[in-house]
Amino acid sequence: MEIEPMPTRRQPPTVRRRRLAAELLSLRSEAGLTREQVAVETGLSTGALFRIEKAQTRPQKRTLRALLDLYGVNAKDRRDELEALLRQSGEVGWLQLFEGNLVESYATLISFEAEAFRESVFELSFVPGLLQTEAYAEMVTRALMPEAEDDEIERRVEVRMRRQQALTKPSKLSLWAILDEAVIRRKVGGDALMREQLEHLIAASRRPNVTIQVVPFGAGAHLGMPGSFLTLEFSDPDPPLIYTENSGGGLFLEQDADVARYRSSFQRLAAQALSPDDTLRMIKEAAEAA
Repeated sequence: MEIEPMPTRRQPPTVRRRRLAAELLSLRSEAGLTREQVAVETGLSTGALFRIEKAQTRPQKRTLRALLDLYGVNAKDRRDELEALLRQSGEVGWLQLFEGNLVESYATLISFEAEAFRESVFELSFVPGLLQTEAYAEMVTRALMPEAEDDEIERRVEVRMRRQQALTKPSKLSLWAILDEAVIRRKVGGDALMREQLEHLIAASRRPNVTIQVVPFGAGAHLGMPGSFLTLEFSDPDPPLIYTENSGGGLFLEQDADVARYRSSFQRLAAQALSPDDTLRMIKEAAEAA
């Protein structure tokens, strides 16, 4: 799940912007107004309102206030709550340094990941980005972007390393990673590089907020074979998200049925996988053999 196609310049949404967008859409529906009617009353274009309600952009404060007036939101505590969401809905600060260099779905993943409290990821081919060493990340990026210039590769790797701050910040992200055995057997970058990566996984597995399991080849066919995916969970009232990825880009799923299906798949994979202790032994053996 570390494929990054051509970049986009659109600012990635955040969890709070997503919540604000959902609140504004709900308020408009409750008021019985169409986007066209809102445009007539406020002077806001229907396209701009669409982008606000899809969390593609954040409204200015005066726009938010105009919408709340139109929707009949008069209670001060309710207005204060929504204005607080607006203040908190900016993107992850350091991402601004890489504006235009990241595909939209990947930038969005980083923004959401920074606000999640739990991530459950299944990886079929790569070490998860949050657990990659710098050398491994560079080798994988070069393999996926064979025509990229060195400075572009360096920027992508720097983003990957900064993204890992989610695991060490004060409100640490809890990570549960299930890997297909192919992830630890494929020698990316040669013996020394792969040994370093495997030792990094061993060290990461000892962190209290990281759990790693491996689905061994001996488990046979499994539900993760169609491809990698991850689930991000947030504090109430924000619902969980599923993220999947292929060479064409990333896709977020948030319908209850989709979330339930992927969560069920993850639990089944966990049941087929080696225990964390047995996984640690397998990774140690692979590192020694590298």
